[in-house]
Amino acid sequence: MLDTHARKYINPIIDLGAKFFLNLGLKPNHVTIIALLVGISTSIFLYFDMKLIAVAVLWFSGYLDAVDGAMARNSNLTSSFGTLLDIVSDRIVEVGMIIVFGINFVDVRFNLLILAISILMSMTIFLTVGACTEKKGMKSFYYQAGVAERSEGFILFSLMILLPNYLGIISNIFSILVLFTAGQRFFEAKRILD
Repeated sequence: MLDTHARKYINPIIDLGAKFFLNLGLKPNHVTIIALLVGISTSIFLYFDMKLIAVAVLWFSGYLDAVDGAMARNSNLTSSFGTLLDIVSDRIVEVGMIIVFGINFVDVRFNLLILAISILMSMTIFLTVGACTEKKGMKSFYYQAGVAERSEGFILFSLMILLPNYLGIISNIFSILVLFTAGQRFFEAKRILD
C-alpha cells in the first residue's frame, strides 16, 4: 500500500541515489547485488542481537532496492534478468531474517513458518499474474498493489527486530496482512485473466 501510494513522495530521494550510482559507473544489477549483500547483513546483525544496526541496514538495503529500479528506468537499462535478480534478492533477505528469528526464538517457529508460507503464497500469485498478463506498469512487469507491499514488510520486520517479546504476535499480524494481500491479488487476477 505504501509502495503504491507514498512512493511519489520519496521518489526524489530515490532518483538522487540512482543518479549518484550511475555517475559512479555502476549498473542497476550491481546495486541490486549490493542491496542483497547489505540485506543479508541484516540477518547477521539480528543473529548477534544488534537490533538497531539490523534495522538500519535493513532499511538501507530497501533504499538500494528502490534505487536499482530507478537506475534501470532512468538509464533505459531495464531487463528481465534484472527483474528476476531483484525479486529473488528480496526473498533471500526476507528468508534470511525468518531463519534467524527461528534460530534465536524457538518458541515462535510455527508462527514464522506460517509467515514464510504466507509470503510464498502471495509472491506466487504476484509473480504468476506478472507472467501471465501483458499489462506493464512503471516496473518491467505488471505490479499488483496490495495491503502488504515491501514497505509494510520492512515496517513489520523492523518491529519484529525491535520488539522480540512480541515476535509471535507481530509475525501473526504480518501473516494475516500478507494473506489478505494474497487474496486481493488472487481476485484481481481472476478479473484480469478471465
